[in-house]
Amino acid sequence: MSSPTFPAVRIPVLADVQLPTVMRVRLPQPKGTPVDNLESAIEQALSSAIKLNALPSGARIAVGVGSRGLTNLPGLVAGVVAYLKGRGHNPFIVPAMGSHGGATAEGQAAVLERLGVSEATVGAPVRATMETVEFGTTSQGIPCMLDANAAAADGIVTISRVKSHTSFDRPIESGLVKMVAVGLGKDRGANYVHRMGPPIGLGEVLPEIGRVLLDNAPMVCGLAVVENAHHDIVTVEAVEPESFHAADERLLKLAKSLLARLPFAQIDAMIVEVLGKEISGAGMDYAVTGRTDIRGVPNPPKPFIHKIGVLGCTPESHGNGMGVGMADYIPRALANSLDLQAMYMNSIVATILEKARIPIVLPDERDVARALALTSWCLDPAQSRFCIIRSTMHLNEILVSNSLFEDIAGTPGVEVLSDLAPMEFSDDGVLLTRC
Repeated sequence: MSSPTFPAVRIPVLADVQLPTVMRVRLPQPKGTPVDNLESAIEQALSSAIKLNALPSGARIAVGVGSRGLTNLPGLVAGVVAYLKGRGHNPFIVPAMGSHGGATAEGQAAVLERLGVSEATVGAPVRATMETVEFGTTSQGIPCMLDANAAAADGIVTISRVKSHTSFDRPIESGLVKMVAVGLGKDRGANYVHRMGPPIGLGEVLPEIGRVLLDNAPMVCGLAVVENAHHDIVTVEAVEPESFHAADERLLKLAKSLLARLPFAQIDAMIVEVLGKEISGAGMDYAVTGRTDIRGVPNPPKPFIHKIGVLGCTPESHGNGMGVGMADYIPRALANSLDLQAMYMNSIVATILEKARIPIVLPDERDVARALALTSWCLDPAQSRFCIIRSTMHLNEILVSNSLFEDIAGTPGVEVLSDLAPMEFSDDGVLLTRC
């Protein structure tokens, strides 16, 4: 499916909009204690893995690797591969990313390569397939599917970042169990998890599918990783299969305590420079945007952001702009870069359609900024509470208008990095004042 082509629709009223001036500020974010030596941490963690280390030498071990933006993902995978080879095993990589990569084997291998994971970089071949094997059913009769290559291995090791998910709070979100039930379940497994809607599918079906697979498939270990708000790895822990659920619940509490957040209850207008699948499964973290926008799931009470504009999509997303539906405005360049095949496949498999809808498309980024200010429910657009962020995962430095800065002036740890200055744009309307 080809990318869309949107016309340049000029809205005359935007030409006279005065934008607020903005200043650059650094926000204090939680740090934890970063891991000093990743290779050593991986080796130390895996040396305690009972089921993994009970495998005889020469075992064929599938290493499940997902599409999320883990810090130093190639280093994590290479460290696991090196440990397994050191034990005399034969590791290989399997994509564990549900329907991502356009739900094709070639697409999923390409996603890993774009993330720096290939045989050349991690020392083990990538074996991608969309074929699955059924390992039983849940109490509701839902099939529990697993990647066919992983199912045929002597053992499976997954690498999972434990973190909040994309829609609502629950005991188990993104992490070890989701990597098994959705990631290794491929597009069929992902669809079964989501088919009954987020509250039931993610809250009830996902944990049960995980239990069935962990009881019956050749899982031997999960390597759980937690990152802080600065994208430093703070935890590397080997988890036995029977402990996946408990470890997810425990580590999720730690991960949420280390998340980056905006310190504002209300924002008139916000520009998000990029969204992306490696940033969040929904492109943008709902806890930052305040927008879940899933039927039957309430939005969080704060932050409340009147208008949101998104300017681009990360290269790693390869045109999958899931999340644009949470924006009010996007520029024509972003709209025309979307890979509708990948985006619609992801949306339909997840049964969450709202995030793939196209918002108002304006000719350029200047018009997006002007439209945000004009429609932000502020009498004077030049005085609007305006914010610019790199992405919902990068909140250490942001740009804010003076009226918004007043909310955090004097807050310990907040640093002003620049004076107030007008937003600058190129001749063709590209925003130059960026995070």
